[in-house]
Amino acid sequence: MQRRRGLAAPAPALALAVLLALAARGADASVHEYSGGGFAPRANSFFFHGGSEGLYASDPTSNSSASFIRFDSVTFRRTQESAGRHEAMQQKTGLVEAIIVEIQDRSKIGGSYLHSDAICCTPELDKEKSCKVGEVIIQPNPDNPDWPKRVQTFFSGRDEEASMVTRVVSINKTGMYYLYFMFCDPQLKGLKITGRTVWRNPQGYLPGKMAPMMTFYGFMSLAYLVLGLLWFLQFVRCWKDILQLHYHITAVIALGMCEMAFWYFEYANFNSTGNRPMAITLWAVTFTAVKKTISRLLLLVVSMGYGVVRPTLGGVTSKVGALGVVYFIASEGLELVENLGNINDFSGKTRLFLVLPVAILDATFIIWIFSSLSRTLEKLQLRRSMAKLELYRKFTNSLALSVLISIAWIGYELYFNATDPLSELWRRAWIIPAFWNVLSYVLLAIICILWSPSRNPTGFAYSEDTADEADEEGLSLVGSAVKGTGDIVNMHVFPEDKRA
Repeated sequence: MQRRRGLAAPAPALALAVLLALAARGADASVHEYSGGGFAPRANSFFFHGGSEGLYASDPTSNSSASFIRFDSVTFRRTQESAGRHEAMQQKTGLVEAIIVEIQDRSKIGGSYLHSDAICCTPELDKEKSCKVGEVIIQPNPDNPDWPKRVQTFFSGRDEEASMVTRVVSINKTGMYYLYFMFCDPQLKGLKITGRTVWRNPQGYLPGKMAPMMTFYGFMSLAYLVLGLLWFLQFVRCWKDILQLHYHITAVIALGMCEMAFWYFEYANFNSTGNRPMAITLWAVTFTAVKKTISRLLLLVVSMGYGVVRPTLGGVTSKVGALGVVYFIASEGLELVENLGNINDFSGKTRLFLVLPVAILDATFIIWIFSSLSRTLEKLQLRRSMAKLELYRKFTNSLALSVLISIAWIGYELYFNATDPLSELWRRAWIIPAFWNVLSYVLLAIICILWSPSRNPTGFAYSEDTADEADEEGLSLVGSAVKGTGDIVNMHVFPEDKRA
């Protein structure tokens, strides 16, 4: 087992190093970068997805509260073979269109209203004066004739490049907007796109789906501050009777406070400048990973009866520490991907590669925690330590309730995602990651209440009334974790794992 662990250790570290290198390149906020992407065929057209975001309508009473999509230095490059098919003096030798559509108007793109499966206008439809050959078919919205929006860019002569004129498209209706670059001419096959688009909401550059999280992180920072102050007052009042466990709880509260504060300032900077400050983002991601790791370790050592049933963890200390280190590396990598991918998403395979290790490690924590709780309750019953037994029963009931709530919420989350594949309910999506943060805070508050510093800590402090079994919890960890992974991996008992 030692040998296998030693061989596996470099892999997570290498993955984390690669992700840190990606992060160092920088991540823009509501800026969608295009760096030589190709176009995919669909029906009789070719398209490139330029981005999608929830945008609120511009405030007509304020010039500084405008909502828009801006095209910056967007350039199309066709192949030399495609350019050579035209004369040097020929005009309009190729057309690329930028189509902006609000998701509720998606049926207006293409020829469905003309009883045709075509996306690009055909000669037959052109004869009916329904559209123009070579252009994407768009059914005008009777309530807003300028939408869906079409922005055209033409190639000239034998030029291999065509650049879009810098243009700002104002958003006057709240909705989920999709941007597609499209062309209909098969001779443009092999076209590449470079440049970027900038998306802005009335209150700043935060995407509409993420904007409520800034306020949420502000409130959570205050909530952790209140919890920290109450804990600190009790800590100072009973400082002579402080147990080692109380220092661990203090560390988790401090980490939670810093985590929420860093995320708030990261989002605030994101919102005001349009760029994600990498230093703050990395600090926020690291505090999140550290807090998640320490929180799990706290639950584990409490479940083992540390400071209550046993004075130390004994021989199992190294196993607990190793699990914590590996979990931190895996969690840090996943957090980097999720937060770098809010705008320019990483591929599903990349995310899956990083989710699986975290899920397996979470399953290991869950199995170890509940098996340890079972042993601790059994020991307390045998010793007839009724005060401690009652304490651990309350703790077990709290964890069990959190599991039931988590399962119910996961069911809602699955329903939400299944019924909203196109993010039409984007204004409510922030509630899902916010819930896990709130549940994590509640669990921490429960631990603070149950293990609050006291001037008479004998009710839950360790006493040598019976010899302590040292390493029981470590014996069946690996086997039981592998066996239970498939059943537990989707339970997400640990709330912080869900993010916007």
